[in-house]
Amino acid sequence: MLKTVGKTEDEYYEILKNLIQKNLGFNSNQYKDSHFKRRIDVRLRATNTKTYKEYVELLQSDKNEYPELMETLTVNVTNFFRNPEVYDIVEKEVLPAIIKSKTGGLRSIRIWSAGCSIGVEAYSLAMLFNHILGKDFSKYNIKITGTDIDKESLLKAQNGIYSAAEMKDVRPAFLKKYFTKDGDKYIISDELKKITQFKKQDLISGPKMSGFDAVFCRNVTIYFQKELQEQLYMDFYSALGNGGFFVMGKTETLIGPSKDKFKSYNSKERIYQK
Repeated sequence: MLKTVGKTEDEYYEILKNLIQKNLGFNSNQYKDSHFKRRIDVRLRATNTKTYKEYVELLQSDKNEYPELMETLTVNVTNFFRNPEVYDIVEKEVLPAIIKSKTGGLRSIRIWSAGCSIGVEAYSLAMLFNHILGKDFSKYNIKITGTDIDKESLLKAQNGIYSAAEMKDVRPAFLKKYFTKDGDKYIISDELKKITQFKKQDLISGPKMSGFDAVFCRNVTIYFQKELQEQLYMDFYSALGNGGFFVMGKTETLIGPSKDKFKSYNSKERIYQK
């Protein structure tokens, strides 16, 4: 047990962050305090605890609270083809440009979905590749890698089973071609599963990645502090091959050195090129 006598709420907040780091491997210092506290407050309300002190005591006495807390910290509102106007440019311009750049024998395409949550972005891209390439799909060695820090989300991504709510922006032809309906659930096709992989990775402290034709990191960096955003954008720049594409969220903006490194491809939809 931690010694917690006579401490202030600010000190309990620090104790709480340390407990989360130790027990969940979740580094809260990467996140803006305002965002992090909002997520913690969700659990305070759910557990009827009034202060960080009470919540720390609850965590120390009830280990079952940790999985609930992790889910709240990493929760994402997400569905297939979120922001269809972005996917429209990706389908008509970005992916065809990547495909066109591949010639010769083994035509290898590598895509990274960073902060992939339950895998809907990775599978949306897989559907588009299959749709665009048609009969030529098998001529390309496509690998879409989704990374996230939340094990539960990654498990759902690997299973590829989704609810009707998550399917709301999937066009009917894709629904028919790429999913099997089982009761009220939708199961992604094995053909798309073959070109996707999902793994646990901390964007900040995890190993650096490279060799990608495109990096998608949408609505993830808004939660990070400014310095970490700068670092991440440079990491994404380094992860791309020449001419590679970087797609960010609609409310996100390039800051720091990356601003001068990337060239704008479609500023309205936040698509950039190395």
